[in-house]
Amino acid sequence: MKSLILAATLAMKSGVMVSVLPVPDQPAASAQRVGVAELLASARGVAPAVCVLASDGASSGWGGSWDAPDLAIHADVHQLVRDMRTATLDRGEAQVLIAALASDDGCVRHLAGTLIGRSGDRSFVPALTAKLRAPASVERAGAARALGLLGDKGSADEVARSLRDEVAAVRANAAWALGRIGERRVASSVAELARDASPEVRGAAVVALGHLQATDNVDVLLRVLHDDSNAEVRRTAAWALGEIGARNAADGLGAALRGDKGPEVREMAAWALAEVHAREHVDVLTTAMRQDDSPNVRETAAWALGELGVKRASDALADVATADKSSHVRATAAWAVGELNPGRAPKGLITALRDPEDEVRLKAAWALSQISDPDAVKDVTAALRTEQRDRVRQALVRALLESGDRSSDVFKDLLESKDQDTREMAVRALAGRRGPWPWPWPQPRPRPNP
Repeated sequence: MKSLILAATLAMKSGVMVSVLPVPDQPAASAQRVGVAELLASARGVAPAVCVLASDGASSGWGGSWDAPDLAIHADVHQLVRDMRTATLDRGEAQVLIAALASDDGCVRHLAGTLIGRSGDRSFVPALTAKLRAPASVERAGAARALGLLGDKGSADEVARSLRDEVAAVRANAAWALGRIGERRVASSVAELARDASPEVRGAAVVALGHLQATDNVDVLLRVLHDDSNAEVRRTAAWALGEIGARNAADGLGAALRGDKGPEVREMAAWALAEVHAREHVDVLTTAMRQDDSPNVRETAAWALGELGVKRASDALADVATADKSSHVRATAAWAVGELNPGRAPKGLITALRDPEDEVRLKAAWALSQISDPDAVKDVTAALRTEQRDRVRQALVRALLESGDRSSDVFKDLLESKDQDTREMAVRALAGRRGPWPWPWPQPRPRPNP
């Protein structure tokens, strides 16, 4: 058997791999995982950004066990490190991880906390809660983070005491951890940190209130959204209001969309207006979609209009699908018209079939298939005769089918397509069958949580 190389931490200094340790040969049947002490030793001195990527590599990042078959690191090592997430740690290894929270090396502390948290082993809780009272603030902060990753509700009261810690990093980690733990009864204590002097602490508190679904603290979040001096904290407050689904926050979110100086705040406010179902703010969203300086804000406003389902926004969306300078905005606006399904094809949506960008044409064709307007058949047929991209052609074929057109000349031409999916769709159409068929489902990209 070949030796396994402990390269899973991707430790790089000056462009050269460092801290690469050999792992003794083991028979495949008995190979369990890389030793904890060895893994932590390899993390010493790793650059912070690389350390985060390395510790996150203990899972696939996709919510499951699957990953790409061809990995940049040795596949056996990748599997061994990933398996450490759920492996039962013996007492000695557990003590090594707890002790590592006091390391003078940031990456070692980060990796130790990650492995503790992802182990799911509740036997760590007593030692971690004891660490919350350690003299060194790095230990207290690391223990709070690990308890948050464990998600143990029984530790909520101990973590909540750390909200009053003298060190901002500890308060921030404690607030974040309580959001992960999900014990709603501590929400009022977390809300008190929304006035903390540290923006890191205020942001962590606001994130926690969103995860805790703290409906009793909507006024706190609205104050943060309106008054906080830090744009990222205001953005997070808008996210939290949307996450909670706070209907009574709609006016405050609309004001932020109209007037906040931070484009990232306005973008999240537009997203949150859709999440709280603020249909009465369609005009605010329409103005933002047409006039905001940021393409991200304009695109999210278009997405929100599609989500809210107010049909009177269709013409404005169709105009933007043709006129906006950003192809992302044009494409999402076209998608939103399809979501609203106004019953007729707006002129702007027809014009978008000639857009120079494939994605805009694709979403315009998809929208027309949703609307099913017989009056659009002529324009869709014309677009189909000149369209070169197979995915767009498939969407156009579906638009014709949904509009009731069964023109044999059009579909006979499609039988000669070089694309197999397009030919199959033409065959089904000529046979009078409506599906299933392969066709694109364009959607706007989701907004990430802070």
